Amino acid sequence: MSTDPRIEDLLRELAPQVLGVLTRRFGDFAAAEDAVQEAMVAAATQWPVDGLPANPRGWLIQVGYRRMIELVRGEQARRRREDLVARRDPDDRQHAPAADEELTAERDDTLVLLFLCCHPALAPASAVALTLRAVGGLSTAEIARALLVPEATMAQRISRAKQRIRSSGLPFRMPEPAERAERLAAVRQVLYLIFTEGHTSTAGPDLRRVDLAGEAIRLTRVLHAQLPADSESAGLLALMLLTEARSAARTGPSGELISLTDQDRSRWDAAAIAEGVTLVTGALPRGPLGPYQVQAAIAALHDEAPSTDATDWPQILALYEVLERLAASPVVALNRAVAAAMVYGPAVGLAALDALADDPRLAGRHRLPAARAHLHEMAGDRNRAIADYRAAAARTNSLPEQRYLTMRAARLAVETGDGSVAKTIES
Repeated sequence: MSTDPRIEDLLRELAPQVLGVLTRRFGDFAAAEDAVQEAMVAAATQWPVDGLPANPRGWLIQVGYRRMIELVRGEQARRRREDLVARRDPDDRQHAPAADEELTAERDDTLVLLFLCCHPALAPASAVALTLRAVGGLSTAEIARALLVPEATMAQRISRAKQRIRSSGLPFRMPEPAERAERLAAVRQVLYLIFTEGHTSTAGPDLRRVDLAGEAIRLTRVLHAQLPADSESAGLLALMLLTEARSAARTGPSGELISLTDQDRSRWDAAAIAEGVTLVTGALPRGPLGPYQVQAAIAALHDEAPSTDATDWPQILALYEVLERLAASPVVALNRAVAAAMVYGPAVGLAALDALADDPRLAGRHRLPAARAHLHEMAGDRNRAIADYRAAAARTNSLPEQRYLTMRAARLAVETGDGSVAKTIES
């Protein structure tokens, strides 16, 4: 891709529109997606030298059309598809449209592509990769780097996902109303998975993957723009904005993680907070109430508070109780336990965490011992806090989180005078 961010942004905006045109016309999502990628590579090479064409979208459609015609005419199987296209469209449509032909709003198939790539039949990892490729316009190499997967592995994952869509015989159109709700839930889930991996990486040397989080927000804006009445899509966008608004204050000069309590709130993005609050405030009364709206409301309470102590913890606890009724999960229960500790004291929170100790979904993960360490520290039980911080550090693959948890344990060890623990951690 071009190093000019303006061209990159434009290509990623246009990619799903061009892919929609080619897929709708030729009926082959996989081949059309390959053609679009080639058109984008050509644009990234030529546009910085020759300048932007008068109609960039038309330029990409022309290049993609030429590639599709080459594929159609290249093999017998492709010729059979050309016959199918010929029966579908009149002769005067069997060529690339003029570069100055504008696509109407009705022909912007971005939302259709989102539904196609996020089909519930695809595994979440495959849906994430295919969405970033087809709708986000990222290359296979970019997706592999973002998700910390070898490029060959990512290429196979995307290829299998496209094959799954091809073999399913799914038509390129919006799903029928009866299945739209299920498919829309899958779209939101995939976008949220992309965002969470970008906001807090599960592995690797960096806490965040800025491009991944930004792409998730961009695609969710597309979803919200095309479905403005859908309150949960608005809630999802609000949640992303309110969460990402704190990003600048989450790390120190050396990339070290800074907890919410210790963050410099003047560094939070006030514009993103205002937009997120407006979105969730408008979505909640419309209903129906969904988990993304509730999470966004919780994030808004954090973002609008001047400090951790001044946060409306009783309201946050009440919202977590609502969230448990809507979408119960061990992570929600864990967060509710922490909120309960902030309202009623650490003993109450620790008792709630004890109830999660045998949940297999938390086994081997760092979240439970990290939360337990925090509450033991609140309670003044430094030895147990040290042990839990060390256990949490051993279970995370994120180097910034590992360093943060290790340093918390080291600081407490120094305060308790346990030099042996400090030396072990420092080593």
